[in-house]
Amino acid sequence: MSVRDPNPVDQRKPKRVAIVIANPAVSTTTGWPVGFWWSELTHPWFAFTERGYEVEIFSPKGGRCEADALSDPRDPSGYSETDLISLGFISSPKLRALVDETRPVIEIDVERFDAIVVAGGQSPMFTYESATGLQQVFAAFHEAGKIAAALCHGTAILRYAKRADGTLLAAGKTVTGFANAEEDFADNATWAMGALERGKHLMPWRIEDELKAIGANYIQAGLWRGFAVRDGNLITGQQNFSGAETARVVCEALGG
Repeated sequence: MSVRDPNPVDQRKPKRVAIVIANPAVSTTTGWPVGFWWSELTHPWFAFTERGYEVEIFSPKGGRCEADALSDPRDPSGYSETDLISLGFISSPKLRALVDETRPVIEIDVERFDAIVVAGGQSPMFTYESATGLQQVFAAFHEAGKIAAALCHGTAILRYAKRADGTLLAAGKTVTGFANAEEDFADNATWAMGALERGKHLMPWRIEDELKAIGANYIQAGLWRGFAVRDGNLITGQQNFSGAETARVVCEALGG
């Protein structure tokens, strides 16, 4: 007996993907400004547009978005200086304008898109609990049999997104996201620089712990390794080095 594909591919029209980035916020743990992470937007963008997909950028509230400083290839720290894809995106006035003028997620028409991808950065950890519109839209994609994807700290959405019956969407699903080992690494590095009091943490809670707590089967590939996993039409990527991997799995799920 054949099984009906809930998301059939129509080769006569291009795939459409909505990428969601976080609005600017202030960390409640450090007091620092936080935002989205460049590579988690630009690497999927590049992978999708290279295949001829139509991509639109949204944020929970709409308007101008700001990236975490360390994700900017031009940042004096040099942390992301090898990220030439992000540098190219930032250097294009046309593309940069898409980040400066994002549309709110309430304007996403689920029927028009084949997939949603929620990028990370630090801001989601502080803002996605109150981003009820994003929670509803993400769940709507999943319930419609379309691809619902999130990566790095963008997987914070899985702590809140619920199915129509009120159960958490990620419960019972195999997922990944920013690992405890990576949180430990980030905390230790910040302590070593003297930028954070020893014993305090950058994040108010941890992705790995919470995904396990809600009944998800959390897996990861090791410290800073690019990794993404698909369970049905839910796709998750481990961290900021997993943008390309996440996009690849989304493309495979969409048929090319």
